[in-house]
Amino acid sequence: MKGIVRKATVLLEVYYAHMVEYRAELVLWVLSGSLPLIMMGIWMQAAQGGRFGLTPVEFARYFLVVFFVRQFSVVWVIWDFEKEVVEGKLSPRLLQPLDPVWHHVASHISERFARLPFAIALMVLFFILYPQAVWVPSLQSFLLCVPALAIAFILRFLIQYTFAMFAFWIERASAIDQFWFLLYLFLSGMVAPLELFPPGVREVVLWTPFPYLIHFPAALLVGLPVDVVKGFLTMLGWCLFFFVCNRWLWRRGLKRYSGMGA
Repeated sequence: MKGIVRKATVLLEVYYAHMVEYRAELVLWVLSGSLPLIMMGIWMQAAQGGRFGLTPVEFARYFLVVFFVRQFSVVWVIWDFEKEVVEGKLSPRLLQPLDPVWHHVASHISERFARLPFAIALMVLFFILYPQAVWVPSLQSFLLCVPALAIAFILRFLIQYTFAMFAFWIERASAIDQFWFLLYLFLSGMVAPLELFPPGVREVVLWTPFPYLIHFPAALLVGLPVDVVKGFLTMLGWCLFFFVCNRWLWRRGLKRYSGMGA
């Protein structure tokens, strides 16, 4: 157990040092996820008519939390893994007594800590400019949001890492994720809260993994009505599904891998 903790600590320290080396790039990454802030302005203006069931302040709080949630759930593993497979850089990692996935996990977790100060600073600036949106989440909402946020990251990582396995068969596995991103953009709650969807559509969408990547943790923190038990069980179910698919594709893909040095 001590050996595992030591390896994990070293990996996190190495990747954190790598991430903070390029602070300007981190700021750009944070700003690149500002789509929820743009949608906030659109929906706040539309809510002036009072036809959407949410007030402008509620829209502001929702999309601000969406921005924060997305800072923790953004994943790029498919592009790194695709490059490793195509260029043969996966070969030396296969010789290490460590599954290559842990390098990607460590880099993602380290990046969360590196970008957190910039994301918080941007949120504080927003509250200064729009003090009406300031609120304090209840303790229950906060305690439910934390594990939901962690599972949302795990699910997003598993989904993209599963798509990355197709790099063993095709050169541009990232194209699969780009198509998936179109559905993710509209069904995750990033463009509009699920409360605005027609009831029938919303019930169908809630059985897919998309709402649990953004909307579910955001709704928990803001205080929108959600089925907590169903939400967590659905998230865990999708995590298990993609984990099984990922391990199956990994074993099959290694048999086909023929990168330089393999």
